Amino acid sequence: MENRERAGAGAVGSAGSLGLRIGQAVFSSASLLFMSVGVEFFSYTAFCFLVTIMGLVIPWSCTLAMIDMYSILVGCPLRVPGVMVIVVIGDWVLAILSLAAASSSAAVIDLLLQFHGSHCSPRFCGRYQLSAMMAFLSWFLTAASSLFNLWFIASR
Repeated sequence: MENRERAGAGAVGSAGSLGLRIGQAVFSSASLLFMSVGVEFFSYTAFCFLVTIMGLVIPWSCTLAMIDMYSILVGCPLRVPGVMVIVVIGDWVLAILSLAAASSSAAVIDLLLQFHGSHCSPRFCGRYQLSAMMAFLSWFLTAASSLFNLWFIASR
């Protein structure tokens, strides 16, 4: 019994998965807020891409967090192989897109800063940097979740 519980430590329906999903939702929301509130992000395609991807990660993470909460409360973790594969594929796709969005945004921010702020005021660039950092943290948690679920599928 202990080995079975350890194998699913971060898989869907566990407390570890719930923590990862809440972290993903928090960091994605923070990235979205830093990028879009009071900042003119729409001038750069990379920033629009980041806002779009973070807008996809938030409902994905919140939905899976609700599934995790239900599984924890009922005491019956979700272990249907087909559903687990869908979760892994969804996490992979969102992890790749999150990494691409965060990296492209960080590159644009770096380029803007190399022009000594002539294209970006310090207030805007600071918020862009915080948004990219939050997107990287969200990506890390999404990738970790994907690996935990893949590990669980492979160990079955």
